[in-house]
This record gives sequence, C-alpha cells and structure tokens, in this order.
Amino acid sequence: MFLGLVLIAACLGVAVARPFGLSEGLVAVPAALLGLAFGVCSLRQARSSLHELAPTVLFLAAILTFGQLCAAAGVFEFLGGVAARLSLGSGRRLLACVVTLAALVTATLTLDATVILVTPVVVATTAALRIPSRPHTYACAHLANSGSLLLPVSNLTNLLAFSASGLSFTRFSAAMALPWLVACGLNWACLRTVFRADLFVSAHPPTQPRPEPRYALTVLILTVSGFALTTAVGIAPAWAALAGCVALGAPALVRRQLKPMDLLRAASVGFCVFVLALGILVHGVLALGVNDWLTRLLPSGTGLAALLGLAFLAAALSNLVNNLPSTLALIPLVAGSPLAVLVVLLGVNLGPNATYPGSLATLLWRRTLPAAERPSARTFHAVGLSLTPALLVASTFVLWLIAPILDLR
Repeated sequence: MFLGLVLIAACLGVAVARPFGLSEGLVAVPAALLGLAFGVCSLRQARSSLHELAPTVLFLAAILTFGQLCAAAGVFEFLGGVAARLSLGSGRRLLACVVTLAALVTATLTLDATVILVTPVVVATTAALRIPSRPHTYACAHLANSGSLLLPVSNLTNLLAFSASGLSFTRFSAAMALPWLVACGLNWACLRTVFRADLFVSAHPPTQPRPEPRYALTVLILTVSGFALTTAVGIAPAWAALAGCVALGAPALVRRQLKPMDLLRAASVGFCVFVLALGILVHGVLALGVNDWLTRLLPSGTGLAALLGLAFLAAALSNLVNNLPSTLALIPLVAGSPLAVLVVLLGVNLGPNATYPGSLATLLWRRTLPAAERPSARTFHAVGLSLTPALLVASTFVLWLIAPILDLR
C-alpha cells in the first residue's frame, strides 16, 4: 500500500508542478505499470477501473475540445465585452458580472473552461478598464470550484458521482441548483467584502463591443440543451458534446482556421490518460486497506450533523490529496445513498477553495495568470480558509433541507 501512495503522490506532484512542461500522462502511465508489476493493483482491478472511467474520460475530452472551439470562435471575448459594458464603469458591478459569467461557463463547459479560457479574458478586460484585477481573477478561481456544482457535466468529479448517484440529469441538476446558487452568492459576497477597496476604483469607459458570434453561441446553447436531452433518453452526454465539436470544428477545418493537431491538443489527451492511470492506482490502494480506514471515518445516517461531517471529511481529504483521488475513494463508499453522494460532491468541489493543492483547476488557474497577477500563497489561503467553512455549512444545509422534497434519502 505504501508504494501505491508514493506513486499517487508522484503523479499528483508532476500534475501540479509540470516540470519542463511534461504532460501528466508521461509519469502517470509508468506509475500505473509499476503499480501493476509490484501488486498495488491487479490486472482485473485495472480492467474494472478502465471500464468504469472510460465513458467519463471520453466526455471530458469532448467537452474540453468544445470549450476551446468556443474560445476560438470568440465566445468568451464577446461575453467579456458584454460584462465590461454592463459594469457601467463600476468595479462592483463588474465583479457581479464576472461571478455570473464564471458560474455559467463552469456549469455548462466545466471548470477548466473558466480557468483556462475565461481568466485571460477577465485579465484583459480589467486592464482595458484600468481597474485592479484581483477581485475578478479571484472570482474565476473560486467560481471554477463553486460553480461546478450544478450539472453532471460541470466537473470531472460530478461525472464520477453522477453514475453512482442513480439520478437522472434533470433530477441531479434540480437537487444541486439551490446549493449552487448559495455557494455562488456567498463567493460574491465574500470577494466583495475582502476586496472592497479595489472595487471602488472607477473604471474607464468600456471598450467597443465585439462582433457577436451568433453561430457559435447557437451551437453552445444547443449543445448544453443536448446534455439533458441525451441522458433523458438513455444516451451518453458525450454524444452531445461530440456533436457540438463537429458543428464548430468542421467549418473551422474547412476554412483552414484550425488544424487536426489543434483538436488533439484541445482534448488534453495527456490529462485524460493521467485520469485513467490515477484511477487504476487509487483503485488498487483502496483494495489494500485504505477503503476500510475511510469506511471507519464516514459518519453514519442522513441527519444534518452526519451530512456536515461527511462534507467536511470530503473537503479535508481533497485539500490533503487533491479532490480527484478523494472522489475516486469516497464515492464508492456512499454509492447507496444519492444524498450522501451529493454531499461528498459538495465537499470535493467547494473544499478546494481553501488551498492551492485542493484541485488541479486551482493550480492551473495560478499558472494561467501573468506573473504580476499571481497572489501569494498566504493571501490566497487566507481568503479561501475564511470562506470555505461557510460555503460547506450553507450548501449542505440547503441540500439537507430540500432532500425530502426531491426524495433523495
């Protein structure tokens, strides 16, 4: 088991540091092979893990590609321009617009789209308006995590939990809608308070409006609608994402605005392979005894105190070992209860707001920022640790409150 934990730590360390720009998969695959060779995981367990994770990873690759195609079509630059005009020269109004934009992009196109594609647009928008960027870039980081509660497709952790919950796409989204709104609202209120001095700086007049990418926006709306429609008829949502990729990618390829290799890079193949390899290692380590240890830590029952304990356990584990292995470890243990699955999701999605190691998205956000815009670890953690407990308590409370109405217990 010790070797398995070391291999997992090595995989996560490379994913965090990306030395020499190496892909996560270049280390994760050899680590998984070492795990197989030394008995951390059996071939049967590896096949089972790959079978369980493959549909989820396929969707992840498709939605990452779709997000990049939306960016290439000018969707995010257009939306950033809309936010700037709606701000009317007020930093406080702009923060509300950025929180809304980041929450919606995260919910519909995954948190990676917010981190990689929206953050640079926000930095450019605040520079054009000549106002401090800190409140708005923080909003991208926090809403990338908090905004990923709403839909099964908003986060890799959601995709893993969705299949275990036994809920339909619509029922899952209905259950998470109120916790999502509460978490997004608390993030906005906290950032508005912490950065109130920056938000009172007057902005220069908004820039000229950018051309509206009507075709791309239409494809985006139809694709997001397709996620619910496909799952309602028993079809994997990956097909809707792939259809969106074809609708945006094919015209760009014909006009030579895009090369096939660009699509491959957009799919983040290295990260997808990393997820599969990490899943194999986590599966093996759980079978070697960690599963029993976690089972003893799990609170029993579906009362408010037990659910709060479960949410904080998931959050603490996420900040210790990252939220992806935490999800792989905890979801199978609570799979019999839809409510418990959703509470674990609150912990692994909201918990990473507290520290940099909590999620790969938060670390990626820090690397995406220009060096001059990166906050110190002390400042980031002070803001995150002051906010995260309130997020967990409030979101868990409202989910517990509506659970009887939606028959989640």
